[in-house]
Amino acid sequence: MLNFISFLIYGIQPFLIPICFIIAWTVIILVILNLWTVTQATVKTAQKMHKIPCHNCQFFTNNYRLKCTVNPYIANTEAAIDCQDYQSKTAR
Repeated sequence: MLNFISFLIYGIQPFLIPICFIIAWTVIILVILNLWTVTQATVKTAQKMHKIPCHNCQFFTNNYRLKCTVNPYIANTEAAIDCQDYQSKTAR
């Protein structure tokens, strides 16, 4: 039995370095692809959030209890991007 194990170890030893090399580079490539995907998703979400006009609206109170006096449920959300009640603070 011991002879068979030593024969098996010496038999696969020439293949261990290429297999480990391929596995290591596969893991590195997968990590880089995952980081790239996460970065793209974060940039896309940030661009969408910057389209929310609430902070420039005259009905925005900047109070965490009542963020908007007209539409408190959609204030600072994606639903507020095309808010029909939006009025600019500088348009008075």
